[in-house]
Amino acid sequence: MSVDVRAVTESDFPGWLRALLTGFLRPPHTPDGLVADRLANADLARTLAGFDRDRVVATLRSFRQEVSTVGGGSLTADAITQVTVSPTHRRQGLLSRMMGADLAAAKERGDAIATLIAAEYPIYGRYGFGPASWATEWSVDIPRAGLDPRRTGRPEDGGRIELTDGEEIRKIGPELHRRLAGVRAGVTDRTTRGWEVGTGLGYQVDPWKEPFYAVHRSASGEVEGFVAYSADDKWDDTKQPVTTASVRDLIAVTPAAEQALWRYVCSIDWITRIRSGFRAPDDLLPLLLPDPRAAKTLAHVDMLWVRVLDVVRVLEGRTYPVEGSLVLDLRDADDLAGGRYRLDASPAGAACVRTTESADLALDIAELGTLAFGGESAVRLTRLGRVEELTPGASARADLLFRTPLRPFSPDIF
Repeated sequence: MSVDVRAVTESDFPGWLRALLTGFLRPPHTPDGLVADRLANADLARTLAGFDRDRVVATLRSFRQEVSTVGGGSLTADAITQVTVSPTHRRQGLLSRMMGADLAAAKERGDAIATLIAAEYPIYGRYGFGPASWATEWSVDIPRAGLDPRRTGRPEDGGRIELTDGEEIRKIGPELHRRLAGVRAGVTDRTTRGWEVGTGLGYQVDPWKEPFYAVHRSASGEVEGFVAYSADDKWDDTKQPVTTASVRDLIAVTPAAEQALWRYVCSIDWITRIRSGFRAPDDLLPLLLPDPRAAKTLAHVDMLWVRVLDVVRVLEGRTYPVEGSLVLDLRDADDLAGGRYRLDASPAGAACVRTTESADLALDIAELGTLAFGGESAVRLTRLGRVEELTPGASARADLLFRTPLRPFSPDIF
């Protein structure tokens, strides 16, 4: 029998949730509290399922999202999440049908981009998504790092570190997050629910363990960052601490706050190792250590994937460091945003229009999603064969326009 793909109803939702848990290899138990919590936060019109008779065998959900662009602007995104296909129904085109329906609806709504966090790398390029931000996790050997224990706990900018709690973080965190989006591209907005769940409120699937919270205030008393961390409290057979602190969240909107918070975590008694959690690839952490080799890279991974739906809004919605022009020939197999566009950019602004002029660069729409947020090199993609240079020097010109001093960073997984 054919599988029907459609939006779910409220009565369908428990089965949809069970299929979701099955797809992610989580115990497929759906207590009433879990169903009620997830249902209250789902837009059923954007919650799709594949139905084999009355059983849900595929899931996909999307929601409205704001994503920061280069220069501190933002784009409205169709954020796609909770994508699964049951193991009994793989390789039957269900993902393509759900993705096609969702992206068509996003285009119709006028969303500029679609976004997702890819559980597996090879899947989403065929739908026009390209990785736009990356993240790095480090493990820091504190004894080797060489930090002066007499200085690391005291900010060098004349500010101070204060311990606090989740209630305070819910008050100060949203504004810090918005300020971070003003200086980093690729930051996705964190909702009120996100702040609540991240600080222990609301329904929790796993038992909640309260972390430690510390806030950095400048010399004038302004909050410039916070860190949330946990510790495993381990000791060896000789009664020496071998405790690891794991950073759950760290937002800093000034270099002084970023340095002060890392130095604070590195100065805590009994902590001999730090796991940084996923950070921007150009985070200050390794290089603020007297011995940067004490920071071992545990992972360097793709984070936010972007699918461009409106080329004009994406290219006009960011800033550019220099003046320049490019004609881009964009290939789009799904015919959502392809065509030839001329970009005229300068520090004063940008204009992007369709054109019949000869192209400087030819590329798939997925590569534009990778380039538009400033985290990748057009020269590098040209050398890989993923961008075709039709005008000599056009790739280098694209790098001058698109690359950014700060790498894009997406601290939230959705």
